[in-house]
Amino acid sequence: MSKDLVAVLQDRVREASTRHRPLVLKGNGTKAFYGRPIHGESLSVAEHQGILDYQPKELVLRARAGTCLDEIEAVLADQGQMLPFEPPHFAQRAAGLDATLGGTIACGLSGPARPYAGAARDLVLGAQVLTGRAEVLRFGGEVMKNVAGYDVSRLMVGALGTLGILLDVSVKVMPIPACTRTLARDCSMREALDRMNHWVGQPLPVTASCFDGERLWVRLSGARQGVAEAAARIGGETVEESVAASFWCDLIREQRHAFFDGDLPLWRLSVPQAAPCLALSGPQLIEWGGAQRWLRSDEDGARTRATVESVGGHAALFRGGDRSGEVFHPLPAGLMRLHRGLKDAFDPHGILNRGRLFAGY
Repeated sequence: MSKDLVAVLQDRVREASTRHRPLVLKGNGTKAFYGRPIHGESLSVAEHQGILDYQPKELVLRARAGTCLDEIEAVLADQGQMLPFEPPHFAQRAAGLDATLGGTIACGLSGPARPYAGAARDLVLGAQVLTGRAEVLRFGGEVMKNVAGYDVSRLMVGALGTLGILLDVSVKVMPIPACTRTLARDCSMREALDRMNHWVGQPLPVTASCFDGERLWVRLSGARQGVAEAAARIGGETVEESVAASFWCDLIREQRHAFFDGDLPLWRLSVPQAAPCLALSGPQLIEWGGAQRWLRSDEDGARTRATVESVGGHAALFRGGDRSGEVFHPLPAGLMRLHRGLKDAFDPHGILNRGRLFAGY
């Protein structure tokens, strides 16, 4: 399906800007839980769909914001390619709703391969954006050599629609690895972190790692011989291919692992890979070579953030808990001034997803 709604969306934003009426931007709602709760007039981008350009030899794809990830990934797979940052869908299959490209980029979430293949922000080459002034602007290009200067398109990644409405996005794609193998072993959290940190300094084709509280899992991808040699060096039990695929895609990327069940608030902790075990109450699941740690806990948020900050990291309340306050780690005053300056430049009347990223932003 292909449908261009730029003119319709522009008219809606122009009217809202004139009346200073806040807009709540929506795709298919698969990540509506993320960020702070907001109120305003709903503006859907979900029907603004279609793959606009795909150049397999150039490793680049451009699609409208409402295009579903399922459609994009199917087109890429036909050419033996993939989105290297493995974005989570959090799809609502029962309702027939899948993640959209625009929502994926606006949330800036990446999957298990993020430390090894790059984050969503690293792989955005360009974007067409509708600002809060009702201006349609294009930033960046469609090949890496055209991405020069102040890369405004990447500002939109993780901005949760507060700076502008993504209309279309160009992303870098990569070939699907020729061979993939997953290894697993029982160990403690401390041992898992030690092993993850050791692997970082080695020439190993690691493309995912995870400690789920009981077992350390590592995925190797690349040429068959290189994967076999790395597996022999790392050791552990070889996981059957279908089980491994389900683990990385369903249980970890889509957060269907038993760890993610329950009513306790889910915290996302971003820390240096070499950070030690964190003294926080509640179970933890560790990804990204130790750099991303998930925490299920109803512990005081201020203490959680202080503990994470003490090792050079930051913490976000990913799901659940009290979302009326700040759910993302508070920014230093100087950095917040820069954020507010950007908001004023792109959305001077504050009509786009007002307050979803930070209160009053």
